[in-house]
Formats: sequence, C-alpha cells, structure tokens
Amino acid sequence: MAKERQENSALFEGIAGAARREGEKGPPPVHLWDPPFCGDLDLRITTDGTWFYLGTPIGRPALVKLFASVLKREGDAYFLVTPVEKVGITVEDAPFLAVEMSVSQSVERPVLQFRTNVDDHVTCEADHPLRFEREPETGGLKPYLHVRRNLWAKVTRALFYDLVARGEEREIEGRRMFGVASGATFFAMADASALKDFA
Repeated sequence: MAKERQENSALFEGIAGAARREGEKGPPPVHLWDPPFCGDLDLRITTDGTWFYLGTPIGRPALVKLFASVLKREGDAYFLVTPVEKVGITVEDAPFLAVEMSVSQSVERPVLQFRTNVDDHVTCEADHPLRFEREPETGGLKPYLHVRRNLWAKVTRALFYDLVARGEEREIEGRRMFGVASGATFFAMADASALKDFA
C-alpha cells in the first residue's frame, strides 16, 4: 500500500510539473501528444465536478485547472498527458461543469456564452454544441456542453432551467421539437409533445 501511494505520488508530481512547464508556453497541445501509458493515477472527478486525489478533494483550484489543461479523452477513457507520459484517471460523468451562462446581444442573434468550473470560456455554437441525454432512472434530461477535444461539461441544474426558459419550438425534419438557439444553431432538447416533462 505504501509503495502504491509512493508511485501515485511520483506520477502526480511528475504530471503536475510537466503541465506547469508546458502551460508556460501557452495552452498545452494535448491533441498532438501520444506518449506511452504509465499506469493509472488514483485521481477521480465526481459527478459534481470535484477532483479527488487519493480519496481527498483537491482544494487548490489552480492545481485542478492545471490538470484540466492536460486532460485527454480516448474513447470512453480519460487520461492526464504530457509529451512523455500518460496516466489514466476516473471520470464519473463529465470532467467539467458549466457553472455560468450569459447571453451576448452584440450580434444579430443572441449567442450563449458559458464558463466552466475550471474557467474555460465557451461560446455555444455548431463546434461547441449542447446535447441532451435522457436519465435512465428518472426520464429527465441531462444537458452537456462541448468544451474541447471531445471533453464535455455537464450543465448545472440551475443553468438547465435557464435554457428551458429560453426554449422555443421549431420544426426539425418534420417533427415539432423543443430546444434552445444560440446564434444560428438550434439545439433540440426533446419532442415538443414532451413539454410537460419540463413543467
């Protein structure tokens, strides 16, 4: 157990140091890196967006942002990567949370802008879409926002209600859909007949 903790600690410190160095040059080009797999790190992102290391919440926001900058997704697996190493981590749902939303009125059509819990600022558009998934247990909707490179942010419940309040009905491929627009793009949430689900 002690040896495992030491190995975890060495990986943790190595990734943090490399991420710091790479971050000094600008946003790390994670998509260009394909280093060898070095094992799993006891690091977990819970459904509420909290990052845990060895079962303890990481209390330093700057460290969480640092790790978030070198996060990579391959299929359904998540990794922290540097140019020379790749370690697996656990993500319970989405790695980020969308925690703030504003509406830009500076263009012809209102555009939704989001901020994540790791301070990514995302303009909702075709390249950064919203998607809505059904919760198997409740039948309710879970909204997500694409942040970068197949990494998504779960939209908080409060912001979801704001999206619903901005919602409208449109005809999509012969079906009446309820959704929300951002700029020129319409993101369908559900069949308009299911509006009672949002009441």
